[in-house]
Amino acid sequence: MEARLPLMFAEVAAGRLTIGQLVALCCSNPARLFGLYPKKGVIAVGSDADLVLIDPEIKTTLMHGMLHENCDYTPYEGLPLSGYPVMTISRGEIIVKDGRLLGKKGRGKFLKRASPSFGV
Repeated sequence: MEARLPLMFAEVAAGRLTIGQLVALCCSNPARLFGLYPKKGVIAVGSDADLVLIDPEIKTTLMHGMLHENCDYTPYEGLPLSGYPVMTISRGEIIVKDGRLLGKKGRGKFLKRASPSFGV
């Protein structure tokens, strides 16, 4: 899961996806599917300020050791990537910056979900 966004952004960098398509695939559509839209999945007044900032100039090779998953491998080991997340903001608070976790334990918040909404 952690590698999903950098892998998808590599497709943007390669010209196979647009930024709009990436946002729909990784943010808006899942929020709608899980009944969390418009609280999640959109930048708008009244929505949570959840953002991921990607530096498109970062070139890296995906390695298992750089991930924080509870798994002993990644099927993407050795894959070159263009662009990588440098900051994650959750509800307006920086929780990850330059690979360092800054979020405090217990800051999570339960969200009651609604029915899926694809007609919005």
